[in-house]
Amino acid sequence: MASSTADNIERVFPIVTSENLSLECKDPVNPQALEQARAILKEISASDESKTVQIDKLRIVAQRLGDIVEGGDILISKETCREAFDNLSEEDRTSLINIHGRVKRFAEAQRASVQDMCIDIPGGKAGHTVSPCRAAGCYAPGGRYPLPSSVIMTAVTARAAGCKIVVLATPRPVPITLAAAHISGADILVAVGGAQAIATMAYGLEVEDGSMAVPPCDVIVGPGNQWVTAAKSIVQGYCGIDMLAGPSEVLVICDDTASPEVVAADLIAQAEHDVIARAIVVTTCVEMEKKINVAVRRQLSTLPEPNRSTALAAMKQSFAVICTSVKECVEVSDIIAPEHLEIHTRNGWDVGMSCLNYGGIFIGQGAAEVLGDYGAGPNHTLPTGGTGRYTGGLSVFDFLRIRTYMQIDSTEQCQDMVRDTVRMARLEGLEGHARAGEQRLISVQQQSKQQQQDTNTNGTNREEKKD
Repeated sequence: MASSTADNIERVFPIVTSENLSLECKDPVNPQALEQARAILKEISASDESKTVQIDKLRIVAQRLGDIVEGGDILISKETCREAFDNLSEEDRTSLINIHGRVKRFAEAQRASVQDMCIDIPGGKAGHTVSPCRAAGCYAPGGRYPLPSSVIMTAVTARAAGCKIVVLATPRPVPITLAAAHISGADILVAVGGAQAIATMAYGLEVEDGSMAVPPCDVIVGPGNQWVTAAKSIVQGYCGIDMLAGPSEVLVICDDTASPEVVAADLIAQAEHDVIARAIVVTTCVEMEKKINVAVRRQLSTLPEPNRSTALAAMKQSFAVICTSVKECVEVSDIIAPEHLEIHTRNGWDVGMSCLNYGGIFIGQGAAEVLGDYGAGPNHTLPTGGTGRYTGGLSVFDFLRIRTYMQIDSTEQCQDMVRDTVRMARLEGLEGHARAGEQRLISVQQQSKQQQQDTNTNGTNREEKKD
């Protein structure tokens, strides 16, 4: 990615050409982190035969990795979380309540959008039922910054889906995180992070008296660092996961109507997440790109630490693309399939609806991506690294099971369907399937019944001859 220097401005991020872009679908699992995660999972498990996490072994790892201080609690009580909520300032508590309400409303609307259904089929009926998994595991990061918003996004969504048990894991929880756990209705809070947290939720936690303080979770969701992602890749299959998330990213499509100050602020907001985050500008206007670059540099100069250093590092893998049309901007965006996609153009809605690949879209100057981060309603846990081509963000659907059923009440009315089944089975070379289907044909049933009657008659005749 080569930077353009012809315009003689000191660039924070370079310009690249659309020809240099390729379909981005990166492996989010770091090989070294995967090896380390496997070692952690082995260290905290009960034995080679049992994956259940032992609390004494977990405590050793949690202390070594800085999740808890020596003698600190691994399990945080509901009372402690409620106390943290009650002790918030009135302003903080009101904001938390408001954000919780918006996320809950959106998640409940999602849940209501999919219902049980039933249709008639030849001779009977078929349909599906929608039901939640029993236990949900929710992870909220606690590294550079506490993220109570992730507590709400994951735990509230699980509750809206109808999960009976919601387990939350987060390292070094601060009061606002504990308060978020309370309002979100978390049943269990495990104060550990990283691979050890994912293993605890996947395999369950056995305490000193032999009881299970944390049940094995059916689904584990939530963003996290490279060790969280690596551990999720290990446990998937044993339980469900939402996604394997990589570095956070934002892409802004803009034309000459955009505000460079607003776009710059949104790029920085994403860049301060992590040194490996990416902020991308795709625009039709050369002058707009220059103004955005200048605005980013100026705004970064006043950002406090450590946010400033983090964002500056993230800008090293950020870039801009100059396109000849908005249509080309959309094509570039679809190649990248960004986690967050902002539209700052004329006819923003039409432009946004023409985009195919993204995690979440934010249309218009007022629809700041940070509003999505903090509870406009839609979930902020979104697919990264190009995976928006085939999946979406966290939702109630991650906790739901859609299971189908079939019932046949009339043998006579289903005969055409049975004959089709028998024929298709033989076309596939599955004779056992065909014969199982034939047992539902009336003609075969009648033949079998006649054969049974003949057998019974012959047996009776033989007995009479003996007599």
